[in-house]
Amino acid sequence: MFSKTWVAERLKQRRAVMKFLWVLGLVTALVFSKWVDGFLKKSLNKTEPSLLETYGGSNAANNTLMVELILIEGAGAKGAVCLDGTLPAYHLHPGHGSGANSWLIHLEGGAWCNDTRSCSNRKNSAYGSSSLMEKERAFTGILSNEAEDNPEFFNWNRVMLRYCDGASFSGDSENKEANLQFRGQRIWLSAMEDLMSKGMLYANQALLTGGSAGGLASILHCDEFWGLFPTTTKVKCMSDAGFFLDAVDISGGRTLRNLYTGVVGLQGVQENLPHYCTSHLDPTSCFFPENLIANITTPLFILNAAYDSWQIQNSLAPLSADPHGDWNGCRLNLASCSPSQMQFLQGFRNQMLDALKQFSMSDQNGMFINSCYVHGQTGQGAWFAPDSPAVGNKTIAEAVGDWYFDRAEVKVVDETCRHLVPSVTA
Repeated sequence: MFSKTWVAERLKQRRAVMKFLWVLGLVTALVFSKWVDGFLKKSLNKTEPSLLETYGGSNAANNTLMVELILIEGAGAKGAVCLDGTLPAYHLHPGHGSGANSWLIHLEGGAWCNDTRSCSNRKNSAYGSSSLMEKERAFTGILSNEAEDNPEFFNWNRVMLRYCDGASFSGDSENKEANLQFRGQRIWLSAMEDLMSKGMLYANQALLTGGSAGGLASILHCDEFWGLFPTTTKVKCMSDAGFFLDAVDISGGRTLRNLYTGVVGLQGVQENLPHYCTSHLDPTSCFFPENLIANITTPLFILNAAYDSWQIQNSLAPLSADPHGDWNGCRLNLASCSPSQMQFLQGFRNQMLDALKQFSMSDQNGMFINSCYVHGQTGQGAWFAPDSPAVGNKTIAEAVGDWYFDRAEVKVVDETCRHLVPSVTA
């Protein structure tokens, strides 16, 4: 299995190669690139294995693609297991045509567990045990195989890595007394190794995405993902609804920071957080994307609602901070907010935009920040539907495509939103 040391060494080697190419100049870079490409093909001495005959899916009655669950058989021997000790899993639908050698990896979300009780409860669900996961999962939105629904990535190899650790694929510890395994980092590495053996090694394009807790994971693992590939592979990352802020709640407390402190401490996350952050900040702070994104070297796209419904309901105005229920109406419908409540939420929006300022200055990065009251916008309802959020008649799917394929710089901040039904699953 890929070890943390191996991944770190790969990152160091790739950065050294990129610096070498820059110094030698463009002509030498082109020559070297061709040599590397030829060397890899020669040394591997293989052709890309076809996935079409091995993996696939079925179409449900409503024509939604249903993709079967695949257990990572070799993961157990490496200690890469779900909370309850079962094997981790993913869903894979193979690419074809021009997308046969392109890969999109989507990290599933589903909040976190921060103490023995919550993790014990979680292991009795699909978010803690592969034995309780659905045997098929619908692929819609950014995972769809229909060009009219997913024009940029419909024919890529598309993978959903299931989330069964409760720490955004970043922990590495255990609680023997409670029979809990916190092996998110091992699951991540084991899954990447398995997918590499199934053809991802030959990718000419790769995109790591994730939603909510999976969106946070796509940020945490972005540079590691980049380090898995040769320098000739186009590698980028995108986080959907994963930009969780270290915000003060309506009572003056820090609900989400308290939650993250438990997650990081319980699940042994600290050792897997970027050293450039932990060298000067506490581990909990380094679990917040705002303290990471400026130092990520891989091109990254942040897709987030400025009025993120999950963060408003669970971090800014959770029930625990609102004993008298003053926020009950506003929490569920922004139209019911009082002027003072809207002012508080506007402060949250401003905090998000301030946290993205330095990040947005890099030409290689992209972002789409709208004012929807929603959580997650790469699913069927928001990605490329006729009434999906758009700016200048450009949908989220088109904006992400322009950024990924370098057709245009995408730095969108919009104060409006077409109507979306709020989603609150992290």
